[in-house]
Amino acid sequence: MSALNIGARALTTNLAALQVIGHNIANANTVGYSRQNVQLTTAGAQAFGNGYIGKGVDMATVERSHSAYLTREAQLTGSVAAADAVRYSRLQALESAFPLGAGGLGSALNDTLNAWADVASSPSNLTARVVVIAKGEEFASRLRNTAGQLDALARSTQQQVEGSVNVINGLAQDLARVNQKIVESAGGEHTPNDLFDQRDQLLGEINKHIQTSTIFDKDGSVSVFVAGSQPLLLGQRANQLAVTRDATDNSRIALAFVQGGVSTPLADNTLGGGELSGLMNFLNKDMVAVQNLLGRMALASATTVNNQHALGIDLQGNPGQDFFIPPAAAVGMADPANTGTASVSASVNDPAALMASDYELRFSAGSVSVVRLSDGDSTSFAMPPTAFDKDGLTFNIDAGTAAAGDRILVRPFEAAARNMQVAIGSPDRLAAASPVMVTPGVNNAGGLSVESLYAVSGSANLTDPVTLTFQADGTYVADDGVNPPATYNFAPGQPIVINGWSLTLRGSPSAGDTFAIGAAPPGSTAQNAGNASAVLALRDRPTFEGVALADGYVSLFSEVGTRVQGAKFATEFSSQIATTAETARTNVSGVNLDEEAARLLQYQQAYQASAKFLQVAQSTFDSLLATVGR
Repeated sequence: MSALNIGARALTTNLAALQVIGHNIANANTVGYSRQNVQLTTAGAQAFGNGYIGKGVDMATVERSHSAYLTREAQLTGSVAAADAVRYSRLQALESAFPLGAGGLGSALNDTLNAWADVASSPSNLTARVVVIAKGEEFASRLRNTAGQLDALARSTQQQVEGSVNVINGLAQDLARVNQKIVESAGGEHTPNDLFDQRDQLLGEINKHIQTSTIFDKDGSVSVFVAGSQPLLLGQRANQLAVTRDATDNSRIALAFVQGGVSTPLADNTLGGGELSGLMNFLNKDMVAVQNLLGRMALASATTVNNQHALGIDLQGNPGQDFFIPPAAAVGMADPANTGTASVSASVNDPAALMASDYELRFSAGSVSVVRLSDGDSTSFAMPPTAFDKDGLTFNIDAGTAAAGDRILVRPFEAAARNMQVAIGSPDRLAAASPVMVTPGVNNAGGLSVESLYAVSGSANLTDPVTLTFQADGTYVADDGVNPPATYNFAPGQPIVINGWSLTLRGSPSAGDTFAIGAAPPGSTAQNAGNASAVLALRDRPTFEGVALADGYVSLFSEVGTRVQGAKFATEFSSQIATTAETARTNVSGVNLDEEAARLLQYQQAYQASAKFLQVAQSTFDSLLATVGR
């Protein structure tokens, strides 16, 4: 009977091994499947007078080839790679909104400024004036269209965030059900390998959307935590993530963790990796930065042109009005936790000093700090001021009183491009003439010529008469008839700025040369193009952190390109790391068909040998029965 038992055990054990091998082969291409192996053990031995005779073989268990460390490493690196990949994808879409060449914003801005050249050459030409207005409309339209593309991209990204959150919540529910099955099957001695694979696969899928930390219980179930310590899954109970509106700025979305009906806000910097992190970083960092750069371009361009246009005279002899509709002052958004009643707004006072950033006003006892959120730079002002300046902006407390601890967010550039419009509708309202005129002395030697004269500020003394008289040593005396004459050095081509006007002379002066500057006489506006030249000269004015107004789009596009290239490098690097980690995991857990084929042959032969042994044992037992039966 012992021989028959040994043969039967060997037969069933080798058949079980063949079934496990067949299971491996069948799942060779199943994602997340871990190779399974039969663990064999001897069935013990039976004592006889002269020793022990073994009882054959038993199957101890079926275990999976698995490394918890490599699996976790693959999940984490995959999470980082997913975050980088989705951010890169979104940045590529963002980059497409900023073309170069004739279709770009840079070309539209330069066309708007360059169109003033024809007006400067022929100030009474109404066609040239119409072209200026048309080019201004085109520039404003492109700004609005670009802002619209950014808004559409932001909305689609917000929808993608909502979709990712729904997927995470669904996966958490699925994992809770797998946990329950694992707990129910864990009462036996053996591990439910396929359920463990399913559990690990779900964890990997969750990590593609949001990075997790995990704790494994003794019963085989897993608890999952996100955003540092929020329990997305505790055993068989799944909680949820939710998409909400930002409490301060309703145009933005935020994430929250929901447990037992209680919602807890999640900070973006706690998300770690995963697509959700990449999307939120794109929305709240990349998109905000680019929107601010675009808004600054719109706000600085409009304000700079408006300021200069207001210094000119139109064909009807009236002072220049706004060329672009002035952007409205940015209204501050109070933090919901504020206890004070202060309302704040911000307007431009120096377009050349603007920094592309949002700002936050933080009130404390006796002072207020204006924090530039792009880099954290902070400037404090003693209270109670009603207005305070920073980075070319004037922040006004329009009403109410702030309490200590109050915070107010100000986004001065967020809507500037979206609302850009030309204010001038009629060509005769274009203020191309200068309110001041220069008259060279009749006895001048002719070595000096006037290149340009125009107003640069609204000084109260702008049109007061001033006479420049050049000396033999090349200096000149400025006499306004009121103050003692002052002597200055002369440099050809360098503007002479007095009383709010700028005069540029070219050539070599001679002793006694004079130039009289005073108010332009009535009726001279049709042939006066001083202010048109001034607007044309704005092209070279340092406006965007030292970059000329005409080159403002270059700095904007450069910022977008830098972010795209940085994201591309991060994607390539993290993808390579994730691939390496997944390869290492697969090398341990994956099915090798060549190896399985060899094992299949091994156990097939063992099965056949077991059957032959059982046949021999049966024949021997039959012979024994026949002999005893006689």
